[in-house]
Amino acid sequence: MTEIPRRHVRVAIIGAGFAGLGVAMRLRRLGITDFVVFERASDIGGTWRDNTYPGAGCDVPSQLYSYSFAPNPNWTHSFSTQPQIQQYVQDVVDRAGVREAILLDCEVTDARWNSATARWDIRTGKGAFTADITVSAAGPLSAPKLPEIKGISTFRGALFHSARWDHDVDLAGKRVAVVGTGASAIQIVPSIAGEVGRLDLYQRSAPWVLPRLGHRYTLLERLAYRHVPGAQRVARAGVYWLRESFVLWQSKYPPLADFFAFGARLKLWWVIRDAALRRKLTPAYRLGCKRMLISNEYYPALARENVEVVTDGIEEIREHSIVANDGTEREVDAIVLATGFRITDSPTYDLISGRDGRTLAEVFGADGLSVYKGTTIANFPNLFLMIGPNAALSYTSAVFTIESQINYILDAITTMDAAGLRTVEVREQAQADYNRDLQTKFAGTVWNGDCTSWFVDERGEHSRLWPDFSFRFHRMLRSFDVEAYETTTHSEQAATTS
Repeated sequence: MTEIPRRHVRVAIIGAGFAGLGVAMRLRRLGITDFVVFERASDIGGTWRDNTYPGAGCDVPSQLYSYSFAPNPNWTHSFSTQPQIQQYVQDVVDRAGVREAILLDCEVTDARWNSATARWDIRTGKGAFTADITVSAAGPLSAPKLPEIKGISTFRGALFHSARWDHDVDLAGKRVAVVGTGASAIQIVPSIAGEVGRLDLYQRSAPWVLPRLGHRYTLLERLAYRHVPGAQRVARAGVYWLRESFVLWQSKYPPLADFFAFGARLKLWWVIRDAALRRKLTPAYRLGCKRMLISNEYYPALARENVEVVTDGIEEIREHSIVANDGTEREVDAIVLATGFRITDSPTYDLISGRDGRTLAEVFGADGLSVYKGTTIANFPNLFLMIGPNAALSYTSAVFTIESQINYILDAITTMDAAGLRTVEVREQAQADYNRDLQTKFAGTVWNGDCTSWFVDERGEHSRLWPDFSFRFHRMLRSFDVEAYETTTHSEQAATTS
């Protein structure tokens, strides 16, 4: 059998969400067109393609949820809905002219570093590829996390994750259980509470819910964003610095969190007049320890007569019911799993193997989620992670992190080209020093509280968040610090293989 020749590209990008598409668009603007984007789904958009549940929207202000190089004057509200964000993604990709570089329905099944050729060998659903550089942009919210509950496979009604919403299921008049009280649940519950017959919300811990201070843009504002030069950039800057101020009470002076907690408690007391329900909804941990949520509709929905908040936990799921830990059995027709995502154990980590043959999952499992500047990792030459460990932000837009990392990647590529470098691999000592210093920044912050959250991994380490101002993250990644890397040149590689 004749072997199918492999296609070679300069840069291979895994994932066509905000991160992967951002890399592709910036590469093209830099004049680099030898790249490909692998997308396992049949459309682009990542998180905003997948999450189509009722009420889906962004809890980051619209002005920050767009690329700085492609502002969107078409937002209708200061907090945008899923359809508008997905439409923005489609529009900006078409304007950038990178759609032809995206391979849809093309899942990456294996990516291995080949030391002999100093390239990445990549296998996909549409054939084999090699690449000089690989960018993993699969995203932390790409793989739903399914709970391990006794009997869950025996349930005979409709059961689906919030990120895989089954629109063929009509919930009107049905008995529905929502499992989880995170960012998706607080949007889903108010959106369906009025149409379902009964809604049981299974809550493990009460979230902190802050007011959603948004508004619909006026015609004057929208005209200004479209036609007045710089107007939208000024608005974006104002929102950015307002969000940046959150770091003062989350990281720099945590006692200030008590002021915001008082406001949240006051809101809870004002909306929920039933004392028993209010006790269920009162958080038992410090504000900021877990992800803070924003909503004006969540508490009113929970006060409805057809809604019950269950705090006893789930013992098992039966064919037509859920049994709580206290033995109470509640019949249900449908179960919505708003149980989050596999953030610290992403399936993508199992697909990428480094210089010594170990996968990212194996390295992270042995050494913890330790990377350099949230972007590169020892043992994985010419690999860049988007929104990797300690690169997420709890107070502002992930797009800001993405653009900061893109700057670093592009400068790495231009540095490699200028110096004739074939490979770059961060030094183990540089990575260790960086992470040691990074972890010290979490001491005394609100994130260091006594709660369970996706901010902290199974080892108890702070492996997800960047613990400082985002402009410092941006400044840190402004240029590629080649001195922190082991490098090889094209001539050295040629001598090795000759």
